[in-house]
Amino acid sequence: MLWTSPITALGLLAGVIGMPFGARLRLRRSDLALVFQHWPWGPGGAITLGNVILHTGDSLDSPCFTYAHDAGHGDEPPILLADHERAHVYQYMVLGLLFVPLYLICGGISVRNPFERAADRYAQTGRGWWPWSRQ
Repeated sequence: MLWTSPITALGLLAGVIGMPFGARLRLRRSDLALVFQHWPWGPGGAITLGNVILHTGDSLDSPCFTYAHDAGHGDEPPILLADHERAHVYQYMVLGLLFVPLYLICGGISVRNPFERAADRYAQTGRGWWPWSRQ
């Protein structure tokens, strides 16, 4: 977690800034993350910054569709948002500060991004959170 601490600090700052506007802090040990629920900004959903998840909704244990499903690449069943975001926490814990530039180079928030595909795969199967795994 030390390796991710600079990005985690940014996530904490963003979360704390959201608290006067309704964000609530929760510890989710199973996700190795601090979660700010009801984070007041963004289009909906969640974003992971190190070991912090900023979530606009009530609970990370809510269903959502995969990036491939939303892009029309197939009819896939819903996944749990918590599982998807946990995969990003794992990715940050391995890559630390390198996560952000690699994520952006790989396409940002997109179905083409191997980080997002891996997070969806992990949420579907419980395996394969690493973006370049062969699973």
